[in-house]
This record gives sequence, C-alpha cells and structure tokens, in this order.
Amino acid sequence: MATAAPDRLLRNSVYDALRQRFVTGKFVPGSSLSTRGVARELGVSQMPVREALSRLAAEGAVEIRSKRRIVVPLMTAARFKDLLRCRELLEPEAAVAALPFIDAARLRHLRAVDIALDVALKTGDVSGYMEGNLDFHFTIYRAQPRRTMLQLIETLWLQFGPYMRVVYGRFGTANLVDQHELAIRAVQERNATHLKRAILADIRDGMGLIGKSGFEAED
Repeated sequence: MATAAPDRLLRNSVYDALRQRFVTGKFVPGSSLSTRGVARELGVSQMPVREALSRLAAEGAVEIRSKRRIVVPLMTAARFKDLLRCRELLEPEAAVAALPFIDAARLRHLRAVDIALDVALKTGDVSGYMEGNLDFHFTIYRAQPRRTMLQLIETLWLQFGPYMRVVYGRFGTANLVDQHELAIRAVQERNATHLKRAILADIRDGMGLIGKSGFEAED
C-alpha cells in the first residue's frame, strides 16, 4: 500500500507530460510513437508510458494499432469539421460560465500572457504562441466549476494540437488575429456576450487557418 500513492503520482505525471506535448503540438500527425523512446525521454519505465498512451488513445489523441505501433492520427476534413463544431459549442459556453469566477489575480495573469502572445506573434515563435494560447484559454476555462465540460474541451485540444502546430509552422503566426485583447476587455467589463463573441472569433481564426491549409489525409 505504501507504494500505491507514488505509483499513482508517477502515472499521472507521465500522462500530464504527454498530454502537454499533444496540446502544444510536439508530436507530428502521422508519426509513430515508441513506448521505449518516450520512456527514455521522460526518464521512466515503459509501464506508465503504456498506461498514459492507453488513456490518450481513449481520448482520440493516438491510435494504438499494435503493441509496437502507436500513431498520431492525421487530420481529415470530416474530423476537422467535427472538432471545430464541438469547440464552437463548448468553449464560449465555458468562458461565460467562468466569468463570475475570474478574479483580479486571474485577470492579471491573462494580461501577462497576452503580452507574451503579442511578442510570439511578432517574432514568429510558434512554440511560444501555442503554449501561451493554451495558458490563456485554460486560465479562463478552469475558473468555471463544470469539470465535465473542462474535460471535454481538454480532449478536443489533445486532438487538434498536433495538426495546429503543423499549420502554424507552415504559415507562421503572422496570419493569426489576436482576439485575446477583446476577451480581456470583456472580462474586465463582465460582459458575457462580448466574451462569448471573442472566444468564438478566436476559435474560428485559428481553426480557419487549418481549413485553408488543406488536410494530410482524405476522408
């Protein structure tokens, strides 16, 4: 029993580390993952890596085709439309639900992240932009108390993160419109309608860039 808690912490930390890599696009669509290689990178045994990948497969982030073949799925037009529609439905709703819970500390953090995002946009820092964008959105979404909604949104980000990285790498960050300033203003004013509109516009700007880029696989 004494080792149960440390084992659980290790499994969760491995899952969190891999999840972070997916949502920030560190894995490329169509690439194969090796449990041995991932375990070596994280400095752990293969068992917690296998368990983490099984969880990620259930969330649609990877496809386990055999013991030795784990693949990051390609994007298709149908999958893209499904992900986009789900994001459009869930994320503006989560932002509005979060609005009463965004305190002064969270608002300061949003402003700081937005400044860093401006720098990333100007310098073409794809990694910096993706990490900052993740931080910005989930600072808002995690403020709301509906845990199931948050889990669903996290699953959507797991699935589109790898492909978003490819698109940003191909087209750069100069094509992105910064809707975050409008979101911050809406939070300041406690204006749910404007916040909903800003989040929806931000989703459509980023996902729209994917749609214009074409897809790596046909339906």
